[in-house]
Amino acid sequence: MKASKIAYKPVGLALGAVSGMLAGAVFKQAWKILGHDEDAPDATDEDRTWTEVLIAATLQGAILAGVKAAVDRAGAATTRRLTGTWPG
Repeated sequence: MKASKIAYKPVGLALGAVSGMLAGAVFKQAWKILGHDEDAPDATDEDRTWTEVLIAATLQGAILAGVKAAVDRAGAATTRRLTGTWPG
């Protein structure tokens, strides 16, 4: 394993945590904008419909994947600018 890949591991872990928090905040705002309750339904929420639960889960997954990809890509690009090598 290359030294740059090993050195990037802690950065990647930190970026993963940041992207998870950011995605959660984006999802919460998106859910509010869609006109639903403040809290998204859980899969075991008895008072919510199947449709609402599945839409919330799909939206949350899409937002998480998009934010994670954007943050990871920005971290890798910044690493290349700073060190001259791509961390992947």
